[in-house]
Amino acid sequence: MKRLIIAALAASTIFSQPAYAELSSSDESQILKTVNSDAKPIEDTALAIWGFAELGYKETKSSGLLQEKLKAAGFTVTPGIAGEPTAFLASFKNGDGPVIALLAEFDALPGLSQKAGVGTQESLGGISGHGCGHNLFGTASTYAGIAVKEWMKANNVKGEVRVYGTPAEEGGSGKAFMVRDGYFDDVDIAVHWHPGNVNSASQGPTLANISGKFRFHGVSAHAAGNPDKGRSALDGVEAMDDMVNMLREHVPDKTRIHYVITDGGKAPNVVPNFAEVYYYVRHQDPEIVRNVMAWVKQAAQGAAMGTQTTVDFEQTGGVYSMMPNETLMHVMDSNLHKVGGITWTDEEKAFGAEIQKSFGRSAPSLDTVGEVQEAQLYDEAEGGSTDVSDISWVVPTVGLSTATFVPGSPGHSWQNVAASGSSVGVKGAMIAAKTLALTTAELFRSPDVIAEAKEELKSRVGPDFEYSALVGDRAPPLDYRDSK
Repeated sequence: MKRLIIAALAASTIFSQPAYAELSSSDESQILKTVNSDAKPIEDTALAIWGFAELGYKETKSSGLLQEKLKAAGFTVTPGIAGEPTAFLASFKNGDGPVIALLAEFDALPGLSQKAGVGTQESLGGISGHGCGHNLFGTASTYAGIAVKEWMKANNVKGEVRVYGTPAEEGGSGKAFMVRDGYFDDVDIAVHWHPGNVNSASQGPTLANISGKFRFHGVSAHAAGNPDKGRSALDGVEAMDDMVNMLREHVPDKTRIHYVITDGGKAPNVVPNFAEVYYYVRHQDPEIVRNVMAWVKQAAQGAAMGTQTTVDFEQTGGVYSMMPNETLMHVMDSNLHKVGGITWTDEEKAFGAEIQKSFGRSAPSLDTVGEVQEAQLYDEAEGGSTDVSDISWVVPTVGLSTATFVPGSPGHSWQNVAASGSSVGVKGAMIAAKTLALTTAELFRSPDVIAEAKEELKSRVGPDFEYSALVGDRAPPLDYRDSK
């Protein structure tokens, strides 16, 4: 697998900007007019989902709202695909032609309750918040799909546009189960985006990731009266963590291992009979992730033996590294430049300045939100993981980011929650919706580009590649956000 990835990245020098059929000015005008006419529904939908702030696989209201919008627009909607109650597949088909999928996320993050549009940390008293902007993500993709559908219908463009409602991106690997179960087998191109600090169609790999929960079981006893009768499940967790911290020296470079103790007992004077620790293992090479997680599992078994406890493991997620597509990058970049950057009002600039004060460090100029960066193809992963990656190994996939957050904001932060629930976030979502719609429409007009993108993907993954889901054969972990 490592050699495969090196070869795939080396292939990045092979693919130049393709010759594609740009949309006519009439096509562009029609699509942009549709998105602009939906500006108020886009804002209302994005802010409603921001208010729901539902965690992975629990996004009942968020998913339901997007499904309602798509049904009203004439899509056929199939809910609950891949064993995920909040997932859906929405389709508009107009005869035979390319099948292009837009991806829509909508899950929030735990522990990030925050008021919208304020530059100081002020909790709303909730348990979660949209620190990754998925309220914007799902909304923009949905309305981009609606704009493309209207354009296809008006111009009798053949093919099928789909919007996939994809829950639990944040650690639940929702899309990986969809890929494993064949829901992308007949898709020609997948298009997505993500909220960010800049406007860019640059492409590059992410980190593959396997996540799971280790649950230790011991024997309760009075911690002072008869501790010899007890066997501490927390000791098992701590012994495991110690061993994992020692093995860090001996794993391949750029491996990332994270953990958090999610249950360490209830009272100091009781030997805990249950404890749980939640682990992530990441690397750009999926095979290294498999191997390191196998070692972590061995550490868990050793810790259980040494503390006379038992341990069981539940894998909650597993995603590949992103496979970039240079052919599609050029199409997305061209359309992002057509749409352009973002203009903030004086009030929005004041909000941005307040947010930047909270960083305690220097930050990029607020003016960068009005710029569109030149697209670049990167070889090295930046550090995050996404279940979009699984799609990218089986379907040519392309994405972009737009400036929905204040420049310099850290990921998964209260600052991002404040922005994603404000006009700052909505303006970024509008840029995304327009760019996604134009790119999707252009690909419907460009069968040669679709064919070239497919050839590029084949070259990158290699002739012998067969997709094998890192999530294995388990069912989606619908309760992964629950404490056991």
